[in-house]
Amino acid sequence: MWQQLLAILIIIFFLFRQSVLRKKGLVKTREYIFWALFWVISGIAVIFIKSIDKFVNKIGFSASGINVLFYIAVIMIFYFILKLRLKLEKIEKNITEIIRSISINNKK
Repeated sequence: MWQQLLAILIIIFFLFRQSVLRKKGLVKTREYIFWALFWVISGIAVIFIKSIDKFVNKIGFSASGINVLFYIAVIMIFYFILKLRLKLEKIEKNITEIIRSISINNKK
């Protein structure tokens, strides 16, 4: 029970932190909505972890609900790392093109 309470407090902290970043203009509305939904869904999952355990057992997984949620979280992390890597690669390509263009223009 205390683990659930601790998890809920951490989720509330992240929701509050996200709101502060949004008010400062450091987070776009779309990103804010995504993370707010993510944390609310996480909170719901923490609250109903026993029901998730029962559901996971019913569909045939041998792991507990928290393990399944952990697996989903790891998959999401890898997905976000992939997206971040692709975006970083695109930025590097754009910087290279800008520097190349500046270099060519300075030679003239």
